Amino acid sequence: MKARLWQSLFLLNSLITTEIIFADNAKKDISDLKEQNIMSILYQQTAAERLAGSLQTFRSAKQALDNALADSSWSALPGQDVKGKRPAIIVDVDETVLDNTAYEARMILDGTKYPEGWINWGKEAVATEVPGAKDFLNYADSKGVTIFYVTNRVIELKESTKKNLTKLDIPWDQDIDTVLMRGENNWDSNKGPRRELIGGKYRVLLMVGDNLGDFVDAKDNNLGPEERKEIVRAYSDYWGVKWFMIQNIAYGDWEGALYNFDYSLSPDEVNNARLENLKPLRE
Repeated sequence: MKARLWQSLFLLNSLITTEIIFADNAKKDISDLKEQNIMSILYQQTAAERLAGSLQTFRSAKQALDNALADSSWSALPGQDVKGKRPAIIVDVDETVLDNTAYEARMILDGTKYPEGWINWGKEAVATEVPGAKDFLNYADSKGVTIFYVTNRVIELKESTKKNLTKLDIPWDQDIDTVLMRGENNWDSNKGPRRELIGGKYRVLLMVGDNLGDFVDAKDNNLGPEERKEIVRAYSDYWGVKWFMIQNIAYGDWEGALYNFDYSLSPDEVNNARLENLKPLRE
């Protein structure tokens, strides 16, 4: 009888110990990811180098806009028929015009993860300006260029997005719909159809974004890391001339590509995928 009791107690203790170890490991996995995310958000929020890069990109875009306006055949959409069309530019919103790193900081400090709190954050309409965006967009507006904001924010955030832009004195057209959201007109996260819609009526002079999908179709964006680099090389004549990439190391499809766009992975699996993609170049 005593032997059975001791066996039961031993088994119970083993189960409890296993649960504690599992829980500790899970916390460690999440902690590892948290520490990695802290560095990327600190860079976005505090690095002078990030500020310089953003200002540099928008200044280059401003100069390119002058070149585009002076050339009636200029288009940032490959193969576009530009005859008789009014000038426009296409820009992304998040991490291109609006800086949401405060939301990212909240997630780190509160121990939450996207999409928790995202809708509420958007409705607060307190995102700050990505450095250089306001100056560039007001310059484009002063030149009579229509600005289209093509964003994968959901339609629920349309009015608060406009409110946020207004707070920052960033122009948007109040006579026509130029803030095009995911979920409108059956649009999904692929921005290609929205670019095509704009290109049907406007000569697209420039495009600005922080993600490859802001420039190319989903089939060319949702690939592995090396394949995505090949897509970039295929459009080498566009970068810095008609297409302008804002650096965003906090999140994006560059990260999804590491996991084959499988966002159901556990923290441990995510951490392993990140480590597997490191290249130490050892013999």
